[in-house]
Formats: sequence, C-alpha cells, structure tokens
Amino acid sequence: MSIETAERQDTAPVAPEQPMLEVKDLLVRYGRGRKAAAAPAAVDGVSFSIRPGETVGLVGESGSGKSTIGKAILGLQKSAGGTISYQGKDITYAGAAERRALGGELRAVFQDPNSSLNPRQSIGASLAEPLRIRGVTAAVAREKAEAMLERVGLPREAVDRYPSQFSGGQRQRIAVARALICEPKLVVCDEAVSALDLSTQAQVLNLLADLRDELGLSYLFIAHDISVVQFLAQRVVVLYRGQVMESGPAAAVTESPKHPFTQALVAASPVPRPAEQAERRMLRESLGVRTAAAVAGSPGGCPFSQRCPLATELCTAERPALRRVGAADVACHYA
Repeated sequence: MSIETAERQDTAPVAPEQPMLEVKDLLVRYGRGRKAAAAPAAVDGVSFSIRPGETVGLVGESGSGKSTIGKAILGLQKSAGGTISYQGKDITYAGAAERRALGGELRAVFQDPNSSLNPRQSIGASLAEPLRIRGVTAAVAREKAEAMLERVGLPREAVDRYPSQFSGGQRQRIAVARALICEPKLVVCDEAVSALDLSTQAQVLNLLADLRDELGLSYLFIAHDISVVQFLAQRVVVLYRGQVMESGPAAAVTESPKHPFTQALVAASPVPRPAEQAERRMLRESLGVRTAAAVAGSPGGCPFSQRCPLATELCTAERPALRRVGAADVACHYA
C-alpha cells in the first residue's frame, strides 16, 4: 500500500452513527374517519432523533403532544403520517407480533408507577413477568429481579413485598427496574418524576443518569418542567400545540432560549431560592406572554401567535419553518 493511499484512508470521512430512534414529520390525530380528518392535529410534523446513549428531552405545556409522541413510539397510539424508525427499521405501523418482538428493547416508565405494578402481585413477580414471557426460567428470573432491585437502590428481599409496602419514590424505582430488567436499548420516560417531591425527584433523576451511563441506554425523557429536562437531557425539543418551537443542545435551549415560548417556559420554571424565583417572576411578567387560558387556538400560521408579544400578521398567516439561530433550530419569524 502506498503512502498516498494510506493517507487517503486515514482522512476518509467517518460514516455518521445510525440513530437509535428517528422520528420524521410525525402526524397524529385523535378520532376516527371524518371526525379525525377534521380535527386539529395533536402532533403536527414533529421530527427529531436520538443517538445511542443519548437523552433527548421533550418539554412543553399540558396538551402540547408530548405524551402522544411517546405513545406513538411505543405503538399505543396510531400515527396518521410521518415515520418512526428504530435502529433504521420503520416501525410506524408495526403489527402486534413485531411490537412483541421489540418489547425487550423498547420500554417505558410512566408517571404513575401503580399503572405498571399489580397490587396483588409481589414485586418479584412483577419484575419477573416480562422475563417469563420470553422463556426465562423462574429461578433465573428471580435472580435477575433481585439483582435489578439492588441496581436501583433497593434491597434484594424486596422481591417478596407488595407495592403498598413502598413509598412513591420507591415504587418509581421499582418501575424503573421493571423497565430495565429486559436490558432495553431505548426507554421512554413519560413524566417519570413529575408526581414525586423534589428530593425524591433528584434521587430518581440521578438513578436514571447513572443507569444511562452504566448501561449505555438511550432515553426519550418527557416532562413539563424544563429544569428537570435540563438536568438529564443532552438535547431538548420544545413543543407547543403539537409543533416544534425550538430544538437543540440542552445548554443552548435552556440557558439562552430564542423562541418566546421557550423563554416563557424557562421563566416559569420554579427554583428553590426565593430571590431568584422573584427575579424569574419579574422576567416572566416582562416578557408579555399571554396565558393559555386567555386565548383561543390559532387556525393557521404559528400556533403561539395569539400569545406571543412579537406576533405580526405574518405570524398568523404563515407557519414559520425551523431555522438555525445560534446553536438551536427555532420556529419563529423574528427570533
């Protein structure tokens, strides 16, 4: 091999890493038939990707479509358009058999741990159930359940207890253990800490971060509190009424937001220091963003135009495309 050939090989471009999950132009409508066609989209043209070992945060107000996206990825809600690809394979309209095959790789942690824990089953039985479905023997499944409980900070003997014997934070740790026991590659966390008090939130967030780094997991982390998303996510996608308002690196989106809605979200995020909270309250009031209850939905253009202090006739007539502003992509004509 000549030196020239070797140099060409050394400087050859490296192929980009395949995303763990890729969502393109996702469209979701609720209802059936003509009713669904006439209804406004719950999710309207949302695109993002998640790399192996990465956490992407979806943040927005109630009704922004965050949980709907999570359900579409998990196959719990039908998509009306767009594509959802897992490790390069289109799973948008995957059937029941294909979803069962993906069950070990694509898992979820929901807001209420009681929704995934049978109160009449011991913790060990609940953790072992997804393993038993895959043909793992009872003895091996129990050993894996005990080991996973230790990994999430609970004693091995907890396998013989019942959900009612644990606190809310401990039950959420058990829900995390149940999601991870099949060694998944991607976990959808849908408001996984929003029902917990602040100290317990911090414990569960630290647990999720440690497990991500230890096991190489990818997370889609859904929350309404942007400060919680900022702690765990490397990239953030901000949603409003089913559309992406801003997306980019977590530091850029949360520390230097460009979209008026993202600025309002950051200003509304609670902090434990009274002086800083007072400053945020003053900032929120100075932004001039109207409350959601005070306005009706915009039939066209930017969905945030009826609340935005920067809005003009252009905003109500033309939907802004995502464009690069600094380090983030922003859907705003005037950002």
